[in-house]
Amino acid sequence: MNPAVAKVTDRIVERSRSTRAAYLDLIARERDAGLKRPMLGCANLAHGYAGTEEDRDAMKADRAMNIGIVTSYNDMLSAHAVYYRYPEQMKVWAREAGATAQVAGGVPAMCDGVTQGYPGMELSLFSRDTIALSTAIALSHGMFEGAALLGICDKIVPGLLMGALRFGHLPMILIPGGPMRTGLANKAKAAVREAYAEGKVDREELLDAEIGAYHSKGTCTFYGTANTNQMMMEVMGLHMPGAAFANPGTKLRQELTRAATHRLTAIGWDGDDYRPVGRCVDEKAIVNAAVGLLATGGSTNHLIHLPAIARAAGIVIDWEDFDKLSRAVPLIARVYPNGAADVNGFEDAGGMPFVIRELLGARLLHGDILTVAGKFEDYGRRPVVEGDGLRWEDPGASGDETILRPADNAFSPEGGFRILSGNLGRACIKVSAVDRERWVIEAPARVFHDQAEVQTAFKAGELDRDVVVVVRFQGPRANGMPELHKLTPPLGVLQNKGFKVALVTDGRMSGASGKVPAAIHCSPEALGGGPLGRVRDGDVIRLDAVTGTLDALVDAAEWDARDLAECPPPAEGMGRELFGLFRGAADEAELGASAIFAGAGL
Repeated sequence: MNPAVAKVTDRIVERSRSTRAAYLDLIARERDAGLKRPMLGCANLAHGYAGTEEDRDAMKADRAMNIGIVTSYNDMLSAHAVYYRYPEQMKVWAREAGATAQVAGGVPAMCDGVTQGYPGMELSLFSRDTIALSTAIALSHGMFEGAALLGICDKIVPGLLMGALRFGHLPMILIPGGPMRTGLANKAKAAVREAYAEGKVDREELLDAEIGAYHSKGTCTFYGTANTNQMMMEVMGLHMPGAAFANPGTKLRQELTRAATHRLTAIGWDGDDYRPVGRCVDEKAIVNAAVGLLATGGSTNHLIHLPAIARAAGIVIDWEDFDKLSRAVPLIARVYPNGAADVNGFEDAGGMPFVIRELLGARLLHGDILTVAGKFEDYGRRPVVEGDGLRWEDPGASGDETILRPADNAFSPEGGFRILSGNLGRACIKVSAVDRERWVIEAPARVFHDQAEVQTAFKAGELDRDVVVVVRFQGPRANGMPELHKLTPPLGVLQNKGFKVALVTDGRMSGASGKVPAAIHCSPEALGGGPLGRVRDGDVIRLDAVTGTLDALVDAAEWDARDLAECPPPAEGMGRELFGLFRGAADEAELGASAIFAGAGL
């Protein structure tokens, strides 16, 4: 292994020794309890079988696996609409392998793209915890010997895994739906957004551009959190190899889902290839996910989600681990917003099989992890439809080196993230799309308490200068830590005008974090005494991604003597008042910003 990757892995193993041991003991006890379904009473079983007349006799015989399907289907959102027919198809494919399948339950799937900049976005992060709880409820009936997790977007995959890992004795496979085909190019969409922010195009032109970009079933095509999820599931070995970015409605997508259903029946605990998800998700798999994130310039949201996923499996990872890995892992992909191509272009250039083969060859990924399929090296091969099945082949050379490069000819020798620390606390910054000349910004602060205030000031011309925009009280305890994606166009406009511009916030910026320097996830958050509460308009802020510092250049005595700003009262409406319990229990961002772990004693 690369020495830096090995050292970080060892650090995580040592830090997690007691919590991981406790977790493995839990899933061993659950496994040793035996098959739950035959142990249920007859009345209990009758309730569980009543909804499935076609498979009832097979289920009564208790001779084969019953697969629980946990689905995020809804037909309002493009990424989840693709799952409509999956359960009925998977039931047929389970029968082909001598098994049965039932929909165990559904989980909510909200879209940050719909709620960005509106009150519903304050429910977004905690929807992840709700999904984890919903997954646990779905699997709590004791009716299943394995599970298929149908989810793809921002909070859905982390939430599914967080819940599923508490049933870590079961074999499970993540089944994606794939990205929509390419529409209006992301760069063209961004240009229309900036033009609208400047008042150069009207709402109808903007809407037409957005519909041209988001036009059919499947995930959005930019490399945001949803598609970063799929990358991570591949490098953790939780998909069928090469499943991440096959388009919906294709024969390849169908055969990959069929293969996943068949594979689940082969890795159950009554066979000789038992692969429980709690053993698959170990310290090495978590490091692989972090390496993949850095090598491809993925979403900043995973500096919150990956610690939460790891914690559900008894593993402790922190931002220092990401920072150390980022110094050793080369950036080998440029996908929008870190390049011009979308994920379809990335897939055409070689996609995840190319990435995994290259990173394995450079000894940057752990090749000895337990995957849901075969050996991890199999994930470095590309799936191809052959007859009524699949074969896997070498992906060959990059199809486009403006998108995807070999590890020995990377776009950058380092990954795309940095950790910042100073008298403003600890924060993250994604630098893979930021020009190097903008890695250091020093300018007066303008302080806001929500992104609507920023947009109002922008429209009034009040930000037409060098400025560090500070948006505080956006942390998990204050308002649920919404993404501040609506700030991207106005801040981009200011930067295009030649001003030195940066964002500093205890909120999230999203998987679409791009060309404007943004110190995000500032911890501790402003609510409860975090240092962002001391910042005043006019304070000079220095953000330095080269040295890894984030400071208000204020005399130390004056800084310490300042009163903390008062947090606005919690907002009501749009159901936000129902999540007060989650806000009150939420951890800091570096721990995963979760409300459920403390109550579970994790």
